[in-house]
Amino acid sequence: MLPLGQIIQRHNVSFHCYADDTQIYLPLRPNDPRSLAAVLDCLKDVNCWMAYNFLQLNNSKSEIILFNPPCTITSPISLGPLSGNIKPTARNLGVILDSDLTFIPHINKVVQCCFLHIRTISKIKHFLSQPDLEKVIHTLIFSRLDYCNSLLTGINHKSLSRLQLVQNSAARLLTGFNRRHHITPVLASLHWLPVRFRIDFKIVLITFKARRGLAPEYITDMLTLSAGDALLNVPRSRLKTIGDRAFSTRAPRLWNDLPAEIRLAESVNSFKSLLKTHFYRLAFFDAVFLVFFILFIPFFFSSSMSFCSSTY
Repeated sequence: MLPLGQIIQRHNVSFHCYADDTQIYLPLRPNDPRSLAAVLDCLKDVNCWMAYNFLQLNNSKSEIILFNPPCTITSPISLGPLSGNIKPTARNLGVILDSDLTFIPHINKVVQCCFLHIRTISKIKHFLSQPDLEKVIHTLIFSRLDYCNSLLTGINHKSLSRLQLVQNSAARLLTGFNRRHHITPVLASLHWLPVRFRIDFKIVLITFKARRGLAPEYITDMLTLSAGDALLNVPRSRLKTIGDRAFSTRAPRLWNDLPAEIRLAESVNSFKSLLKTHFYRLAFFDAVFLVFFILFIPFFFSSSMSFCSSTY
């Protein structure tokens, strides 16, 4: 893929080369034909290079997706012979991207796949021990819930609740509790962070690795250090619905909200342990208090009755 990458670089177009496909991307201005000319010229040179090397670009499998800012009405963009390849969604490394970045198609696919596995596991759970059942659930369910979940930060509550429903069903499958049983104490007993906190956990962990030089350079460049206590600068975003969800904005906000002892952790393992404990307290404080209250009340009444009996 090295010759193809050199051709794309000559047109100042950003790209990623993979084993079986190549992605190119750049900002477009509908009223500026020059911004589109770079893409068309790049594709023309790619076609010429392929023809010279007895290859052919498969236009039927080429997909184009346009990401428009919300509430923006634009005229249709002509991409020449590839205009018919504009799609409302496109798959990128297993993640389904939609033009509005709502990730609803991706969530639909994840939920459908997870519930299919939950139904399958429920049929064989009686043949598995409790530790083996938990391993199967983590392998088939949580691997899909956690895959690229940092992209889902800031999505609406309705979409997030569907993923949480998957986790709740997996917890009931493992513990045997029915739907009438409150799920929060169950998740707390399993030490499973809710989906929202799992997303934040992934973002903050990437941030920690970026600050320690353990992340790719393009991620590290998005973060700038502020003054004092290992804080990060939070850039201003122009678009609240999408701009606040960007890693360059979301990561510093989550990072700055952490206690100083967590931000100053010595190692990745220490940071992960402190971070999970912190998020566990945020997610399950009410549940832990409820369990303590339920356990404490019988003891209190039994002590009171004993005291009254001894008094009278």
